[in-house]
Amino acid sequence: MGGLSAYPSPNFGPRRHGALPDLVVIHYTAMPTCAEAFARLCDPAAEVSAHYLISELGVVQALVPEELRAWHAGAGSWGGCHDVNSRAIGIELANRGDDPFPEPQMAALERLLADLLHRWEIPPARVIAHSDMAPTRKADPGRRFDWARLARQGLSVWPAADATAAEGDFVTHARAFGYPDLPVDQILPAFRLRFRPWAHGPLDATDLALIADLAARFPVDLPPPAA
Repeated sequence: MGGLSAYPSPNFGPRRHGALPDLVVIHYTAMPTCAEAFARLCDPAAEVSAHYLISELGVVQALVPEELRAWHAGAGSWGGCHDVNSRAIGIELANRGDDPFPEPQMAALERLLADLLHRWEIPPARVIAHSDMAPTRKADPGRRFDWARLARQGLSVWPAADATAAEGDFVTHARAFGYPDLPVDQILPAFRLRFRPWAHGPLDATDLALIADLAARFPVDLPPPAA
């Protein structure tokens, strides 16, 4: 990807305990330019990296080999995984954090995701936001990222359009889907950031219906279906 002859970031290590990639975490760079983001992700003093960086023009730069552990996720968890870096491929999108994501960038991301999910046999439900696994620390890729578009192509997941009133507890459903074990006031903003980005106010019946649907159809850590 990206036509690079070598991987330019020195910020990586071995995946621990023989882990192989079974998650993809999507980020935004929160920096003014892609060039500045590239420099930081390749700076040994910064001690951060990702496997891929995608520019606004759709140029994909491979920074760390997929087989190795890049340093992009930090503290957090998804399902039973607490060392997300050892099990994830990290993708950084060049975006200041409040800009729309251009069509060339989204198209390049979709091509990359389709390739990654195929080669590593990663289920679409395991393509997540940085804010999903670290809801108290992170907001990327943010409310302007089009998760529904990815889901329509089988590259992530989305609640069913006909999801209706559900029973149970929001946090219990959220944990079954994969969110960390945190209080509702810390999980709800992350859930809405991804699935109801313009919703406000306290937890409501729509939130409960949507998370119950996701938990029922995509319980965390299930193996991929047999071919």
